[in-house]
Amino acid sequence: MSVVLMKNIEFSKVLVLKDLVGYQEGQVVSRTIAQLPTVSITLFCFSRGEGISAHSAPGDAMVQVLEGEAEITIGGQVLTVGEGEAVVMPADVPHALEARKAFKMLLTVVKRTG
Repeated sequence: MSVVLMKNIEFSKVLVLKDLVGYQEGQVVSRTIAQLPTVSITLFCFSRGEGISAHSAPGDAMVQVLEGEAEITIGGQVLTVGEGEAVVMPADVPHALEARKAFKMLLTVVKRTG
């Protein structure tokens, strides 16, 4: 019996990641792809103006913007990130995110072991 490491996604098929989550007005929609002790992968979809308030994570977090545009604040530095671009938020550094336009992203968090 094999162990399933990824979920909520089809295997052995070409996927268009931005099509796997859909906008819902006034909401943040997410779809967890992997949730393991050392890594998590999640698709997110933000309607315009929605966001995630300042917090820190126990691992390095990479945001890959699949569609739209977001303003990401990392340790007080404000960045605008658009479709096809990515940014890494270092572990334990406060960060926040707001959708300047409706946007979709793939978030990969790599955590420390032990």
